[in-house]
Amino acid sequence: MGRGGRRRRSIGEINMVPFIDVMLVLLVIFMVTAPLITTGVIDLPSVGKSAQRPPKVLEVVVGSDEQLKLKVDGGEPAPATLRDLVARVRQGQAGDADAPVIISADRNVKYDAVVKVMDTLQRAGVRRVGLAVKQAGN
Repeated sequence: MGRGGRRRRSIGEINMVPFIDVMLVLLVIFMVTAPLITTGVIDLPSVGKSAQRPPKVLEVVVGSDEQLKLKVDGGEPAPATLRDLVARVRQGQAGDADAPVIISADRNVKYDAVVKVMDTLQRAGVRRVGLAVKQAGN
């Protein structure tokens, strides 16, 4: 009698069970260690004192109620709206396009209100727009 049985063939498939076990162990390790990783601390730049104050400064004050006021050279603040702000700033600059415009906002004002003022001024072509900051000692 000849060999009448079947021949054993090698299986060409990869056994996935050990691979899945290793992936699950790694997943658990990452899930446990992820909350323990400390987040990076943001180191903000410090503000130095400027050597000399510009001759003309316009200040847009955003109050805690998001009402706008415009001060020219530290004078009395005059109420303004976002629509007429650009015209009032141009009038305050009096032809000097390099006169800086500083935005001062109350600490409790939404970030969105400050960005809207800054965006409105920059879209209108006001060159020097900045944010007022509190000195470290104050």
